[in-house]
Amino acid sequence: MTTTVTASRAGRPVGELLREWRDRRRISQLDLAISADISTRHLSFVETGRSKPSREMVLRLGEHLEVPLRERNQLLLAAGYAPAYAESGLGAPELAAVRKAVRQLMTGHEPYPAAVADRWWNLVDANQSISIMTDLVSPTLMAPPVNVLRVTLHPEGMAPHVLNLGEWRAHLLGRLRRQVTQTADPVLTELLEELLTYPCADPVPEVEVPGPGDIFVPLKLRHEAAELTFFSTVSTFGTPLDITVAELVIESFFPADADTAEYLRAYAARGVE
Repeated sequence: MTTTVTASRAGRPVGELLREWRDRRRISQLDLAISADISTRHLSFVETGRSKPSREMVLRLGEHLEVPLRERNQLLLAAGYAPAYAESGLGAPELAAVRKAVRQLMTGHEPYPAAVADRWWNLVDANQSISIMTDLVSPTLMAPPVNVLRVTLHPEGMAPHVLNLGEWRAHLLGRLRRQVTQTADPVLTELLEELLTYPCADPVPEVEVPGPGDIFVPLKLRHEAAELTFFSTVSTFGTPLDITVAELVIESFFPADADTAEYLRAYAARGVE
């Protein structure tokens, strides 16, 4: 088991961390006490350091505050307990079933693109059809570790080929902002700050407001002479108990029109000739 402790939180008392998470979730002491089935007085004592919570109490509060597994381990360490959640490498034997499931999802999605990323949006796996996007990217950006968001928005990445760059940029940055709010991860905060410096000539909406008939934010991509339109779905593993598995994100792209679907089938056929 390996454990990564956020530097800014190392050495801070567990009560202070719990209060920070409660404030971040905008939950009152009373509401948290009711949902966690403890007294408000006890919760107040825990947050102020007047009472040391049990291991079970830390886990219960972490669950009700929807604290990510990585940060739940940090709460336990701050309270003087051993971490509860393992962080296995994706190549570890115990994750063989996870690797098999991911590969099945990737290959089963052909001839449409799909990719898997970790918590920090570093590419973990992808199917062959993702090349319709990565072929547009400068080789320097494809050196490991490949960051999916950087590759998408960098001026030497996919950005010059994205026909609705302002709209897609707003969508990705909005997703990343929500993740920063949820996790308070300094690596993600730094990534967001970096992405915000990338140029974008298109208007970037501050709020994702759908236009008439819109039901999703499309990705409109120019590939060679074709204009392709995708929508995407994001999947995660249900009820994970391993940090690595909990943080995996699978993004699957689907053709949003018949012309894009036909182009993708033809592109895949070219690859096997």
